[in-house]
Amino acid sequence: MSAPAAAEPLCLADVERAAAAVLPAAVRDFVAGGSGDESAQAANRTALDRVRLVPRVLTAVAEPDCAVDLVGTAAALPVAVAPMAYHRLLHPDGELATARAARAAGVPFVVSTLSSCPVEEIAAEGADLWFQLYWLRDRGRVRALVRRAEAAGCRALVVTVDVPVMGRRLRDIRNAFGLPESVTAAHLTGGAASLAHERRAGRSAVATHTGSAFEPALGWADVAWLREHTRLPLVLKGVLDPRDAVQAAGAGVDAVVVSNHGGRQLAGAVPSVTALAPVVDAVAGRCRVLLDSGIRGGTDVLRALALGAEGVLLGRPLLWGLALDGAAGAELVLRLLHTEFREALLLSGCRDAAAARGLGTVTLA
Repeated sequence: MSAPAAAEPLCLADVERAAAAVLPAAVRDFVAGGSGDESAQAANRTALDRVRLVPRVLTAVAEPDCAVDLVGTAAALPVAVAPMAYHRLLHPDGELATARAARAAGVPFVVSTLSSCPVEEIAAEGADLWFQLYWLRDRGRVRALVRRAEAAGCRALVVTVDVPVMGRRLRDIRNAFGLPESVTAAHLTGGAASLAHERRAGRSAVATHTGSAFEPALGWADVAWLREHTRLPLVLKGVLDPRDAVQAAGAGVDAVVVSNHGGRQLAGAVPSVTALAPVVDAVAGRCRVLLDSGIRGGTDVLRALALGAEGVLLGRPLLWGLALDGAAGAELVLRLLHTEFREALLLSGCRDAAAARGLGTVTLA
């Protein structure tokens, strides 16, 4: 009697488990790991689970509308693919495959500065693109990246502001992690790019490379300079303090992403979802607010909306899907998320995302 076929994943956790079984340990650790003791990463999940929703009833909703506008980009659900480095570590098609999945799902794809495929090739896949910008030591290279993103048709710029240095990720250090020669930072060729491949005991080659390339002293004057040099919507990712969110709104920023970088930067940082409501209250509609870090299902998306976010960025689950089955695996992740979010809207009595933002919540002690 033949063995039963492996069951298709039914949730994002199933996808992660299946991907973990097929990935090399060092690559799995690179994706899964956090900084320091990884407590910030664990706290993201714990804090989300403590947010309980108060559903409405008798709202006469039979078919909820999942579609939203995300910072000027139409999206089939309130989700964008978060910027993540080096997708070709997970699958040979890399970001091209992830972009195909984003296009099929109708959600924006945020291309990382550390993408392993160039933005021009990703744009050819037809997804709506935003471009994530790490601030480089050479401002001329920053300007060139911005112009390149604009020319490729990117619809927003996402500046990551919580990486003056890369957080100390112990798994990568223990693994002496470095990129294989077949994977490169497509937008950072030349110069010190080879550092990302130079494996040495007791260090992360990826951290060495970013330390040489990234500007550690990014400040509000740089944000003002960028605001003057692009007409694209400007999003700051990595905001946790309401005071920074208020200053961002005053600087002409269109949106902030409340994020602790998936627990990969400051090891003791507050969980992103815990910081969300205070940021929403502080900006009082002067800029839009998104949430990142720890999203693992449709109920998490609904939690974010109920706490005031307009949408979320989804990270690691897309990489697990990519590792499992390329574009089809990433598309499966987004399809599962859409199914779960639609059901969450229906079960909570919400007609659409706007109604979800009016849901009550209780945070358990």
